[in-house]
Amino acid sequence: MKHLGEHAIVIGASMGGLLAARALSDFYTTVTVLERDAFPAADTPRKGVPQGHHIHGLLSRGSAVLEEFFPGYNRDVVAQSGGLLGDAANDVTWIGRNVKLANGTSDLIGLLASRPVLEGHLRRRLLALPNVHAVEHCNVRGLASNPARTRVTGVRTRVESKLEETVNADLVVDATGRGSSSAAWLEELGYQPPASEKVEIGIGYMTRTYRRRPTDLNGRLGIVIAGSAPNWRNGALLAQEGDSWIVSTGGFLGDDAPDNDPGFLAYLATLPTMEIHDVVAGAEPLTGYRRYRYASNLRRRYEKLARFPANYLVFGDAICSFNPVYGQGMTVAAQEALTLQECLRAGSNDLARRFFRASAKIVDIPWDIAVGNDLRHPQVKGARPLMLRFINWYIGRLHVAATRDSTLAVAFLKVVNLTIPPPSLLSPAIAWRVWRVWRGNRRSALAASSPAIEGTRPTM
Repeated sequence: MKHLGEHAIVIGASMGGLLAARALSDFYTTVTVLERDAFPAADTPRKGVPQGHHIHGLLSRGSAVLEEFFPGYNRDVVAQSGGLLGDAANDVTWIGRNVKLANGTSDLIGLLASRPVLEGHLRRRLLALPNVHAVEHCNVRGLASNPARTRVTGVRTRVESKLEETVNADLVVDATGRGSSSAAWLEELGYQPPASEKVEIGIGYMTRTYRRRPTDLNGRLGIVIAGSAPNWRNGALLAQEGDSWIVSTGGFLGDDAPDNDPGFLAYLATLPTMEIHDVVAGAEPLTGYRRYRYASNLRRRYEKLARFPANYLVFGDAICSFNPVYGQGMTVAAQEALTLQECLRAGSNDLARRFFRASAKIVDIPWDIAVGNDLRHPQVKGARPLMLRFINWYIGRLHVAATRDSTLAVAFLKVVNLTIPPPSLLSPAIAWRVWRVWRGNRRSALAASSPAIEGTRPTM
């Protein structure tokens, strides 16, 4: 690996920040992770990750990348904390467009564990590297730069009650998430902030953890329900460490689930299947109810800026954050970390432009998946070009076909897990299977709706 500098700083110790630090560790003598929060002694939710109490999914692609950066990571989460590995297409039930996709074996191996466990294992593996360390209770107040303000030279920090000081670095990476201050910091240095795209969805969900019994869901590891008409409510029940289930359910634009037993069960009963309701109705609660709200999909277009200071990057959710019900955030951060590593191999010259352009290509796919699906809701505001309307129509037909055809179900879930690009679902082989089932269903509908005449056959 090339040696690009003595010191790199990552602001934020989220999953994204930890992954960014791992990518940097191969190129800088020392990597420092600055975190305003404190790390818990045990793998429990922390203040700086408010969504840590809620359901998380490490998609198959994300699991593979973490294993690449930290060999044995998945095994350790299972062996040391009770996480579970499973075939996402065969061990979990997927319901979309109000139909259940056929199960089928695949190579989509996903890791099921709570957010604190996933983050705790990653943080310990990262900080075990000899050239990486973290500073807790560290509040970053702004950027330091050279007199001409053409490059970032470090950060201005304050640790607990101490005086503000400047920490010098050869590269600074902002991984502070959706609430990133980068736009304001750039303006302080005389740069334009990035343009942003926002799609308001008003997602809210309620989460609770329950005791998991071996007979629940006939031994499957979970069920995921994507919101669709008429009520657009979603829900998920996934196995976690400690023989537990984590259950989340909610809706768009303020359609929140109640935080009491009768109301929560009544809400679950409105989902397309009663399976989550029936598990919860007979399960022992392990926690209270917790609510989480998420206002909008948000994308900041750093790749379109004409000017940007050298030695500075923005990363992960600070670039783009998605509707969390799709579980894409951690996997996108993992892919960006791989891209950052590839960019660093080519050197530090023009790093920001190269990284932002490469990251934009990564973000395009999950952004189109999340926003495209959210725009199916008639009250979500946003442009719906003809191609988007066609894709949503086609995916609806694919879902119906995938109730009988596990090959189609696996192909769709590979896209969901970010292992293959969405256009693959339009390949001739897949389109033929969709059309064949749709044609068969149409024949059946015509036969059922027309009186049979003896001696004749229905015709198309």
